[in-house]
Amino acid sequence: MNPRGRAQEGGLITGSTVEVRVDAELSQLFVLRSLAAALALRQDFDLDEVEDIKLAVDELCSALVLRARDGEVLRCRFDTSPHSVGVEASVGSDSRRPIATDTFGWRVLATLTDELTSWTEPDHSSPSRVFIRMTKTSW
Repeated sequence: MNPRGRAQEGGLITGSTVEVRVDAELSQLFVLRSLAAALALRQDFDLDEVEDIKLAVDELCSALVLRARDGEVLRCRFDTSPHSVGVEASVGSDSRRPIATDTFGWRVLATLTDELTSWTEPDHSSPSRVFIRMTKTSW
């Protein structure tokens, strides 16, 4: 165990979760890309995989920002475990439809990740909250 009570495996911290909220603006995505890269490196991803994760986070969050209502906050949660990074992001939207899966951007995401899904849920402050979840595993 490390001093914070989290198990360690060969220098990797297991079960780590980080949640970040930024304005739903494209100019804020560098924060999320940087955090994704740092977390992937900590989980022993190689540099090519780190770049894949950064690109996937950028594409995922861009798709959500484009659906966001004015003044919305983009919520992004990163879950890590040894050799795995999961990202779940969401925004409030006027649209009740999940992200389209027949677009070039979605195909890029599907290629860069091991698991990928999108859905919507009712939201108290807007018609719906649009979610995307992805997981990338390093072998």
